Amino acid sequence: MEWLRIRPDGMYLDATAGTGGHALEIARRLEAGRLVVLDRDPQALEIARERLLPYRDKVILVHAEFSKIGELAEGKWTQGEKLPPFDGVLADLGMSTFELDSPERGFSFRWAAPLDMRMNPETALTADEIVNYWSERELADLLYQKAEETDSRRIARAIVRARPIRDTAHLATVVAGARRARGRQKLQPATKTFLALRIAVNREEEELEQFLSRTPVTLSLGGRWIVLSYHSKEDRKVKQTFQRLAREGSFRLLTKKAIQPGAEEVQNNPRSRSAKMRVIEKMAPAHESPAGSES
Repeated sequence: MEWLRIRPDGMYLDATAGTGGHALEIARRLEAGRLVVLDRDPQALEIARERLLPYRDKVILVHAEFSKIGELAEGKWTQGEKLPPFDGVLADLGMSTFELDSPERGFSFRWAAPLDMRMNPETALTADEIVNYWSERELADLLYQKAEETDSRRIARAIVRARPIRDTAHLATVVAGARRARGRQKLQPATKTFLALRIAVNREEEELEQFLSRTPVTLSLGGRWIVLSYHSKEDRKVKQTFQRLAREGSFRLLTKKAIQPGAEEVQNNPRSRSAKMRVIEKMAPAHESPAGSES
């Protein structure tokens, strides 16, 4: 909230609202301002709606992927009302606690749950289709390319041999049996496999690329853009985009290095341990700035 520098009369977007934790904190700080709350998960969005009821006059809730930020700004979900430029855009790329703790969604290996992993239940592709019907080579490439799983070929071979994979617990067991032991393991052996499947099912890389390319034009001068990422490939894309925008002169990097949670925050909220936050601010193009001005 400090980095977002919220103005009481400003226009803000929580592009990945989940159940509304960040949105609630933004809404509390608004007076004449407005907040657009966006998420692809309709169940999570309904929870956010209930939490934001005290601020309903200031909030617009939209069920859509954050890659649709351009259409949103042009008024697609606001009865044709073109939205003013955003004074702040926040995107938390992590899974919501609601999704992780809902066994029937299939995101976690803690339960024997359906191989689903869809953030938006309206989409067609599920983890079950990938796990039980893709070829061994396709599986191996997916695990290596999406999650940098070094045992991708061994895991893919084990999955194909164990078909049909019944549920998430069965998959986690098969993966654990296929991975090479490398000393003390910090992560559950199936972590990268589940990550790769989730990324593929929800087209997360494609969605992020579109969001990163479309957001700059939706920001006001002085508007701030914050992205929280949780794995290296994701953070790399954000970092490279922010650095390119800064080099081009239309944005200023406010975080030279990613901000990460301290020991106390990780202790209070273990799921924050891999979070990296990057912040950038939109400026007038260099040729429009007064002589000698840096912003």
